[in-house]
Amino acid sequence: MLSSSGSSLLWRSRTHVPAPPPRSSPPLKALSFPFSSSLWFIHRTTISPLSCSAESSSEIALAQSQPAPDFNPWSEFAQNVSGEWDGFGADFTCEGQPLELPESVVPEAFREWEVKVFDWQTQCPTLAQPNSLSFLYKSIKLLPTVGCEADAATRYSIDQRIIGGGKSSALAFSYSVTGSYVAVWPLRNNQLEVEHCLINPKDKESRVRIFQVVSLAETTNMSLQSVKVFCEQWYGPFRDGDQLGGCAIRSSGFAATPTTAASVVTGSWRVLLATTSFHASDFGCIQQVTGEKVIEIVREENDLLLLPQELWCSLQQGKDRERVFSVGWVFEPGHAITSSCVFSSDSKLKEVTMGRETALSDV
Repeated sequence: MLSSSGSSLLWRSRTHVPAPPPRSSPPLKALSFPFSSSLWFIHRTTISPLSCSAESSSEIALAQSQPAPDFNPWSEFAQNVSGEWDGFGADFTCEGQPLELPESVVPEAFREWEVKVFDWQTQCPTLAQPNSLSFLYKSIKLLPTVGCEADAATRYSIDQRIIGGGKSSALAFSYSVTGSYVAVWPLRNNQLEVEHCLINPKDKESRVRIFQVVSLAETTNMSLQSVKVFCEQWYGPFRDGDQLGGCAIRSSGFAATPTTAASVVTGSWRVLLATTSFHASDFGCIQQVTGEKVIEIVREENDLLLLPQELWCSLQQGKDRERVFSVGWVFEPGHAITSSCVFSSDSKLKEVTMGRETALSDV
């Protein structure tokens, strides 16, 4: 049954299927450095071997002169992102108000009891091939059901997304070895979706995906139309969604729970930032975020769209009329993970960043 129970997702053990084996935890090679007590920068002179373009021929020559590392970033990403991810999803307006599910999919019993339903139960089987730049997932919404009828949950819709393999539907894709990623997807009616997938740094079996639906009605005026949020838990290796969650999903819907308090997000933060840049020729490009550096920022409340589950997003005006679409997740008090997409004044993707943040009051 779909319900709201507080401001955090509670996951309990499944009762009719064996618990999955714990995921292996190889050491992370990016976005995991300790914060320094002072501002510092790490400059890299090479690019990721999976990058689509380099800044100059001298950088290419330098990269080619370096011995190939044993560590394969894409393979590490594939291991951390692949699997069966189950949870709940909800739609929000650009003001952050949750949207009810269509009346046509809500069981009669809920309508009789005047129960409002805001959350979809979801599955997201995800697979990245470790030895090739290929990535796909199916975002599956299940029809709401009453009580233990949930064991017979029926699929309402399947949204399949593909990266690489000659079938890529994304305009751009950036990833971290942790399993986090950012994708830009074209939509009909002159719109884009900016998808941010953030893996909990303290629990690699927990993640959120936040979609910012962006209007391109005017080339020089990108605007936020709506937001979609999925809170998901890793349940096991990839099986292409062949097992419905049903009553085995013991978490609760979150859309109608309290929004994140502004005080949790605002103020001064120290950020460990990784970045990748895009160019006009990088259509459908897959790039790893690299080049870690530490910066300090001040986040103000008037820039934020506050969401439940310690989540937020924002749309800001940058330099030279750039538009910056950002999201964040306070995964524990004083600690957050964030990602941002920077678009130029003519709506071309310029840069993607991913950050690990620590509130300066906690430093």
